[in-house]
Amino acid sequence: MRKELIAYRDPKSPTSEVFRTLRTNIQFMNNRNLHSLVVTSTLPGEGKSFISSNLAITFAQTGKRTIIIDADMRKGRIYNAFGVSQIPGLSNYLSGIDENGSTSDKKITGFIQETSIENLYVISAGNVPPNPAELLVSDRMMDGLDFLKTLFDIIIFDTPPSLLVTDSAILSRLVDTTIIVTEHNKTKNEDLAKVKKDIENVGGKIGGVVINKIPVSVKKYNEAYYYSKTSLKSNEIKKAKRIDEIEQIVKAEKERSEREQLAKQKAEADAKRMQEAGGGMHDMSPRTEEILKQIKEYNKNG
Repeated sequence: MRKELIAYRDPKSPTSEVFRTLRTNIQFMNNRNLHSLVVTSTLPGEGKSFISSNLAITFAQTGKRTIIIDADMRKGRIYNAFGVSQIPGLSNYLSGIDENGSTSDKKITGFIQETSIENLYVISAGNVPPNPAELLVSDRMMDGLDFLKTLFDIIIFDTPPSLLVTDSAILSRLVDTTIIVTEHNKTKNEDLAKVKKDIENVGGKIGGVVINKIPVSVKKYNEAYYYSKTSLKSNEIKKAKRIDEIEQIVKAEKERSEREQLAKQKAEADAKRMQEAGGGMHDMSPRTEEILKQIKEYNKNG
């Protein structure tokens, strides 16, 4: 399981909370009748697979039977994130050709793979076909999607960048809503406007735009961290450039604080037992006096 699956690896982090908020917003925008959605972007590298994967996890965590389908049949990478097999996958089902090049009439259920996350399943992209767009408008695509709707509560398509190919626009007609992922200070307004127009022109519905890779304020991140009362190591934080790096520093600092607290409690308990056994402070050993001195010093310094 890849570390980018933050909603699974660290469900109490602020980043995971953002994904839960995104999930809730998408549901309310669709009057809670959401069953299928497309996640796309304008250009490569904006983080659509990161968004779609973690969004799928948050749906699964609510108890909904969720499947994420890698519809990027040119450069699919969902299989890598969830640690499942790359082939066979969606292209093999749609083309009727298995991973060995033989004709196959296997139903779409034969391409569903389980993940280690409860309620979450994956259909990989499969072998790279010569005609992905044509496969997506086939009757097999419609039949497969209709059948999946009887098995799953939420179906999420991770699709290619919309400025490069038409795959996302094709699928947007078949689902309840489409989410466009953009990158902070990189995605151009005219590119986003074109993608939006292309999807709406074919009858697709835009659920919203996700702005990814926004710089994180260390102060706000520290204040938002669940149940954390630790003081961050400012020098380490200043060197951290990614959210997951900051999370690791926060987590390490929290664990250090917990270890110190346990050591303090143990020292207090040991000192109390020795004091009771010895009859008073004057009977304590030098080691006991040193322990009590450390406790007083710890309390004095906070």
